[in-house]
Amino acid sequence: MKKEYNVRIISSLFILSLLLTLSSCLRFENTYSKIPPGPWRAILQLDPSTVTPNPKGEPLEDKLNLSFDEVTNGELPFNFEVEYTDDTTFQVVLLNGDERIVSRDISFGRSKSRAKDSIVINFPIYDTYIVGLYEEGIIEGEWVVNYREKYSIPFIARFGMDYRFTQIPKPAALDLTGTWEVTFGPGGDESAPFAGIGEFVQEGNDLKGTFRTETGDYRYLHGVVSDDKAYLSVFDGAHAFLFEAKIDASAATMVGSFRSGKHYRTVWQASRNEEATLTSPYQLTNVLDAGQPIDFAFINPQGDSIRLSDPTFDGKAKLVQIFGTWCPNCRDETQFLKQYLAANDLPNLEVLCIGFLRYRKEEKSLAALERFKTQMDIPYPVLYGGYYDKAEASARLPMLNKIISYPTLLLIDGENRVRKVHTGFNGPATSKYEEFKQEFDESVQQLLETLQADS
Repeated sequence: MKKEYNVRIISSLFILSLLLTLSSCLRFENTYSKIPPGPWRAILQLDPSTVTPNPKGEPLEDKLNLSFDEVTNGELPFNFEVEYTDDTTFQVVLLNGDERIVSRDISFGRSKSRAKDSIVINFPIYDTYIVGLYEEGIIEGEWVVNYREKYSIPFIARFGMDYRFTQIPKPAALDLTGTWEVTFGPGGDESAPFAGIGEFVQEGNDLKGTFRTETGDYRYLHGVVSDDKAYLSVFDGAHAFLFEAKIDASAATMVGSFRSGKHYRTVWQASRNEEATLTSPYQLTNVLDAGQPIDFAFINPQGDSIRLSDPTFDGKAKLVQIFGTWCPNCRDETQFLKQYLAANDLPNLEVLCIGFLRYRKEEKSLAALERFKTQMDIPYPVLYGGYYDKAEASARLPMLNKIISYPTLLLIDGENRVRKVHTGFNGPATSKYEEFKQEFDESVQQLLETLQADS
């Protein structure tokens, strides 16, 4: 009996020693205090759940007479990662192609009404946020856009998934890599057609790229090609874009649909054309009297009036950016302007921007401008122009024939004469960004040379 007892003790000690040895070799990396770190797959449900299902792709009355029948049922997927910076603090990183957008403005706590963990992910520059309830690897809630009246889109995200549209795509019918000549509309919410250029890079089934238009690009798109279907999406906190297309491999053409949030959709068609071009951004907006100096006065977020003819700007070259805080292309251009000023010592160049906001109430607009200036760390004046409606913006800047895009950039000489107007912005997601940077620098140098000629 005693011998058996000793054997049990020895066995127990051996097992305990083995467990201690194993535990010293293991690394427990899944310790977290809130939501699990790693990859997440999210969906924005652009259509309400009451939309008629269409599994056979047959034409339906609620498709707004679109010539292309969608098969995603309005589900816009995107990916993000949760990264912990310490045991209790984490950030959310939105993933769109080669772009990473970090959000650290996050609150996490217990919902008293639902007895579940709740999370709010803020995108303060764009004045939007995601709010949801978390339970067992799932966040369910909505994306809310503050500057639109009663505008929200259902949102659900699942932990541990890193694919975007489909896990097992079929072999691609065509490699879409290259340049495509695109026409958006007419159809859906677009009464007249407008031109675009698709720029795509495909590796196997994986598809990345963007669309360029005369008023700006459609961000870093990411998706997949499966058989004769192509899918692309982006969510950056401001825009929620969903593209679908059917590919005709023999003709190297595509026809598809384009959605922006739940408020806009149209059709598009494309054909491969490496020589496709758009109207120059310097030829879209004009000054009504190019030989006459201009002037304007707008207030800053503190309520102080700033005029172009103020002594601060007298005799200097000026860049005036017309923008919106809600506009990612404007954010890209602002980031570029900041980098350009930081890299160049230009004491005879002044920059100021005029914001047109989606709020009718001035106090909300001024708060959004101040938030944008602070978040972007803008070193030059930020002014309030008014409501974002382009006709109203044109009326506030009557020296221009029209405002057709945010952003629009005015290049002004020392006598306050507009020398150039650049409409829209094709940013780092496009093939034209490097070309723009070179053209911009040349234009600024020409402006500075006019100061010497006029002196």
